[in-house]
Amino acid sequence: MTDKTDATGKTTQEIKAERHKARQQKVKEAVDAKIARAQIEKGVLLVLTGNGKGKSTGGFGNITRAVGHGKKAAVVQFIKGNWPCGERTVLEKVGVEFHVMATGFTWETQDREKDTRAALSAWEAAEALLKDDTIDIVLLDELTYMVSYHYIDVERVLNALKNRPPMQHVIITGRACHRAIIEMADTVSEVQPIKHAFENGVKAQLGFDY
Repeated sequence: MTDKTDATGKTTQEIKAERHKARQQKVKEAVDAKIARAQIEKGVLLVLTGNGKGKSTGGFGNITRAVGHGKKAAVVQFIKGNWPCGERTVLEKVGVEFHVMATGFTWETQDREKDTRAALSAWEAAEALLKDDTIDIVLLDELTYMVSYHYIDVERVLNALKNRPPMQHVIITGRACHRAIIEMADTVSEVQPIKHAFENGVKAQLGFDY
């Protein structure tokens, strides 16, 4: 079949190609303008929250990226300390410092006093990291729960984040992040579930879920 031409002699495919190029040029101009405006260099506070799967995984991805570029990273894990952690196994081997709240899930301990002590101990380690200007990036994994359960005072968290070294990046993960932390954050991503295998009876599996 012969492609149709318009009054200028251009074929339909040529016209489509020109329109596509024009659209993409506008996109490129908009992106280039944003890049030109974004010249600030500072430590970024990233919050990964929401009810969907992948928040901690995303945080560990950032840590791995940083280490790959020769940056010094540290991790404080709240809640999941009793579970095997494939990311911790790998990252500790390349010098990433870990502090783990080793009480496990709060619905298993059912001991508020014990959980509070463990949370505060882990948070004290986090505060030390947030004062250390040799640490380029800190992951506070599942910190949001500690604030929601009132194990750690939100003002104490905000103060440490506000006064950290100016070039230090921080990632906070967990559901129901406190609005004050969200307001302080530079970037916030909300992970929302569409489907989850666990809801259909599929157990959490080593090497995929943890």
